Amino acid sequence: MKLRGYLLAALAAAAYGTNPLFAIHLYDNGLNANSVLLFRYLLGLPLLALMLAARGRRLSLSRTEAGPVAVLGIMMAFSSLALFESYNYLNSGVASTLLFVYPVMVALLMMFFFHERFKVTTAVCLTVMAVGLFLLMRGGDGAMLNVFGVVLVMVSSLTYAIYLVMVNVSSPIRRMPTLRLLFWTLAFGSLVFVAMIPLGQPLTLPRCGADWLNLGALAVIPTLFSLACTTMAIQIVGSTTTAIFGALEPVTALFLSYFALGQALTPRDLAGAALILAATTLVVVSDRVEPVLLRVRRMFPPLLRH
Repeated sequence: MKLRGYLLAALAAAAYGTNPLFAIHLYDNGLNANSVLLFRYLLGLPLLALMLAARGRRLSLSRTEAGPVAVLGIMMAFSSLALFESYNYLNSGVASTLLFVYPVMVALLMMFFFHERFKVTTAVCLTVMAVGLFLLMRGGDGAMLNVFGVVLVMVSSLTYAIYLVMVNVSSPIRRMPTLRLLFWTLAFGSLVFVAMIPLGQPLTLPRCGADWLNLGALAVIPTLFSLACTTMAIQIVGSTTTAIFGALEPVTALFLSYFALGQALTPRDLAGAALILAATTLVVVSDRVEPVLLRVRRMFPPLLRH
């Protein structure tokens, strides 16, 4: 039974990592990031509605749910838009790896705003991640990554971290079934992309059948399929183990950026990505690692005082 859970968790993470594979082909055909996401969200809505109907679940929102879910939709939309825009400035695999700093951001937000205690593992993670980011910020030839692209990814990570914190602390949201929550998150999020059209993000339309196939794949594979696998994996092996497998998301993106999209990767990129993945995985398993680190610290008190 656990093997099935591990497989589902791996599939969920790998599926989410396919985002750049479909998005960049659409960019090459003239679609902008805002339009790609608008179509992605809109195509996902009827599929989610059908899934809810098949399960006999209600679709309507209560008055207490509407406000928090609207904020979630806006956070998710800006996170998606910032990430997809970053693909125009950065190697998509590197961008997806940089995005994976969000677990550390979640830990910091919970510490500063909800008074979770500062852990030794958090300090270790921040140090390891800083080294990883330094390696990624400079390519193998010593050239800096595009600063605007990095800022976009950090904005995407922060807004997604806020999204996750809200899901964790908001009682109305915690009580909502996953599919209904995702439906209304996508619905409110799509309004953000519509609002961006008169603000300098013109609507660009698919030009051929291949464009529609890529949009459909975005709606199904990294969205609905990934969510369904994640939900089932959590039910079988728990959220911690499922989150650990989330490290396969940027690994998949790096693999596809090199082999399918022909984007260059250097040993320095891979080393930086490995450190970021190690740091975020340590955040996920911090409850298990923290007692070990505390025991080690108590073994060497003189060294730590000096």
